[in-house]
Amino acid sequence: MQLIDTVQRLGVGYLFEREVEEALAKVHAFGEDLFINVDEDNNTVNLYHTTLRFRLLRQQGLPVSLDVFMKLKDSEGRFKEWLSSDEQGLLSLYEAAHVALNGEDILDEILSFATRTLKRVLVTHNKTTNHSISKKQIEFSLRFPIWKCIPRLMTRNYIDLYSEDPSHDPKLLTFAKLDFNRVQKFHQQELHEITKWWSIVQVATNFPYARDRVVECYFGMTAIYFEPKYRRARMILSKICLTMILVDDTYDNYATYEELQILTKAIERFLPCTHIYIYHLLEYS
Repeated sequence: MQLIDTVQRLGVGYLFEREVEEALAKVHAFGEDLFINVDEDNNTVNLYHTTLRFRLLRQQGLPVSLDVFMKLKDSEGRFKEWLSSDEQGLLSLYEAAHVALNGEDILDEILSFATRTLKRVLVTHNKTTNHSISKKQIEFSLRFPIWKCIPRLMTRNYIDLYSEDPSHDPKLLTFAKLDFNRVQKFHQQELHEITKWWSIVQVATNFPYARDRVVECYFGMTAIYFEPKYRRARMILSKICLTMILVDDTYDNYATYEELQILTKAIERFLPCTHIYIYHLLEYS
């Protein structure tokens, strides 16, 4: 599970989709009892591995129970004291809480508890040096949780964090860096093509009131599909996004009310044919 998590956060998980799917199916079949043991301190849960399992399985779309999280509370409904001393487990708990579904109140409580506790841990980092995880890693996770972070941004920052880990795998790190640069080259070439298309349309000349948002639109599409195989989807959606911005600026900054009524009727007539238009874009773009 640690290897899967590392591979995914380094941005190369898309190259091993079948292997990850098979491995997580086995992890799901084992069940969570493997990580639950009662010891002398009443620490009933291996916090790091249990929460890592929960997050990985839920990210994969596999059903997973919330029962294990109830073991983190005492008889009075408060979170057990030992949770605060397990920094690695606490950070994993924080990341797991972000994949909550609507109505899962226990995960909302955990997110609030883990956030407060991690912020207190940051304060102790300035006073002591005996910590299992780095201050930089906690700060980054609090700002950009895995589930809410743009994949390419997470990858770029995690490569730096992983390189500072004394136990990192040099070959895996090198592989991740090479793949990041390779994918970045694909994105740069695509952005060049979209910029060229935008110039051919001569938006700056023909529509001087319109915003120039080529980079922003394309960046938004890479947040959805960053893998090289989704090149066509990125190109089409970026162009659609730019077209929508152009129409929006026309409504806000240029046309009169009477002209906009005509434009609105034209758009309404066009909407039933939109799926055909997109189909032709997919075929010939």
